[in-house]
Amino acid sequence: MRIVIQRVNRANVKIAGQTVGQIERGLLLLVGLKNGDDIEVTKKAATKIAKMRIFEDENGKTNLAIKDVGGQILSVSQFTLLADTKKGNRPSFIQAMRPPESDELWQEFNKELEKQGLHVETGEFGEDMKVDLENDGPFTIVLDL
Repeated sequence: MRIVIQRVNRANVKIAGQTVGQIERGLLLLVGLKNGDDIEVTKKAATKIAKMRIFEDENGKTNLAIKDVGGQILSVSQFTLLADTKKGNRPSFIQAMRPPESDELWQEFNKELEKQGLHVETGEFGEDMKVDLENDGPFTIVLDL
């Protein structure tokens, strides 16, 4: 599982011009699932993200987790994160988990985030999505599990 975590002031995802998910301050998660990932990996990732101290406290130190700042999550499935670009000019996606298993596991990941007490908005699996965001920092982390 590979997740690009972006701290944002706001983010939204649109499909065919219609907003399907929108948050204010929080985290935009671009989520890639790979072959072999399972529910235990999604639980570990959700717990890690919920506890990750990447928001600033009153002294400007990154000591606060998303729940501490009342932040929200926008989760977007993105299999292209698993691209293998070592050979040639065309990325290979052979490591990416195929649907419908990847959709089901992404949905479970989002449920695990909600179990952590987080408000979760999402894109729509397999759709052509337009993501708009305002990075905060910018502060971007790649989480590989």
